[in-house]
Amino acid sequence: MSTVRDFTTALANRGLLVSAGEALSAAVTSAVTSVTYNSREAGKGTLFVCKGAHFKEQYLQDAIDAGAACYVAEKSYGMSTEGCSEILVSNIRLAMPVIAETFYGKLSDELKLIGITGTKGKSTTAYFVRYILDDYMAATGGKASAICSGIDNYDGVINEESHLTTPEIMELYQHMDNALKSGISHMTMEVSSQALKYDRVDGITFEEGAFLNIGSDHISAIEHPDFDDYLESKLRLFSHCRKACYNLDCDEQERVRAASADCPYVITFSQNTEAANIYGYDIRSEAGKVTFRVRGSNIDGADDFDEEFTLGTFGTINVENALAAAALTVLAGVPIRYIKSGLAKAQSPGRMEVFYSEDGKRIAIVDYAHNKLSYEKFFETIRDEFPGKKMIIVFGCPGGKAFARREELGTIAGRSCEYSIITEEDYGEEDVNKICREIGEFVAAAGGRYEIITDRVEAIKKAITLMDDDTILFLPGKGRETREKRGIQYIDTPSDADVVIEYMK
Repeated sequence: MSTVRDFTTALANRGLLVSAGEALSAAVTSAVTSVTYNSREAGKGTLFVCKGAHFKEQYLQDAIDAGAACYVAEKSYGMSTEGCSEILVSNIRLAMPVIAETFYGKLSDELKLIGITGTKGKSTTAYFVRYILDDYMAATGGKASAICSGIDNYDGVINEESHLTTPEIMELYQHMDNALKSGISHMTMEVSSQALKYDRVDGITFEEGAFLNIGSDHISAIEHPDFDDYLESKLRLFSHCRKACYNLDCDEQERVRAASADCPYVITFSQNTEAANIYGYDIRSEAGKVTFRVRGSNIDGADDFDEEFTLGTFGTINVENALAAAALTVLAGVPIRYIKSGLAKAQSPGRMEVFYSEDGKRIAIVDYAHNKLSYEKFFETIRDEFPGKKMIIVFGCPGGKAFARREELGTIAGRSCEYSIITEEDYGEEDVNKICREIGEFVAAAGGRYEIITDRVEAIKKAITLMDDDTILFLPGKGRETREKRGIQYIDTPSDADVVIEYMK
């Protein structure tokens, strides 16, 4: 079990320790039984981390009252009492990975981690990998794999809907620890640009990693000041990987290729370049079934192959994600037969889920698409799959971040859809009506018609009444999420899929 001294020593070794107050005296041998930044989780022996834009001193007091052994902060709160030490650090963000590793150990050396980053397709690729691994584990006597995604988290103990694309470091280590204690050997996770930029995965090594694509997104004062910062943050994934793959079809090839040199072993995948190690071709979609061939070559530890694959999910848009999943699992040593069988049954909850009315004539599609690149790919796929169909869209944009989406998504909707209903999408602390009005201006400027209904459930219900047999209803952004961020609270709501299932009848 770790003691307060173990943490002060580790922080000092990383050059982060400013002072340790009482931690250098009698409390130095105090046992630390848990680490958290959530005062509701604090108890006897907790190391409590003071962090976050909404941190209040009352949270620290609550942790002390619950029996915390020490607290770590960037400034003194004058609350150091007998039995609770004060540890001051120069950078709380950099300190958190050190704290987590000191408490749990270097778990990424024990658990096989697969990390995935990109502007679009992270969740779908993660689920494709999960299906492949689970097929392989079932055949070889292993446990079903763990996952940390923008959709949900599963680690053998916890099975929950997620709040963040990549968990905070404390939760991430808890998930890894739970997985190992549950006998799980593999965990697949999405790695966001924010997690990479703000050192949320510092000290973690991925056995395999994938760079999917890059587009303009998450540009704001609280995320990335410009595209270069966004791209450079994502490219940091390569420095965390033992093996990696990247997409030869994505933009910024020179920068991606240069960054990949930070990884000891790299392969490529593509739908357009035959020289790729994993090359997808002869892509076909008939009656909602996607088939394609994959040629694999020149991959250390794997035989060359050329096989036909089938996807268990709708849309040629998902072939790119399937190729990434194939590349990752080939690198992980999974035989081709399990990659094929996993992809054939793979589903991603809330990703390109298609719902039909009882007579089969009206179609609604629920998806997590939430940025320019994913919208463009969706409409490209729909034009191919359902030529001549009209589109109605129900969508919104988040509050307080990614402000460019309001213009980008509004413009695409106005250009591509017969009608738009603009609604809430995790508006947070920003005025939802203001967000919707701003989006509406761009819809109109692109020649589209729209209305604003801020309650998302009511917006979907209204859209369903507007459908006819020549219409497809598109519900992007929330998928099967069952919460809306309103203010600083997450409020329980029906998912888009739930609403469609009930009212499409």
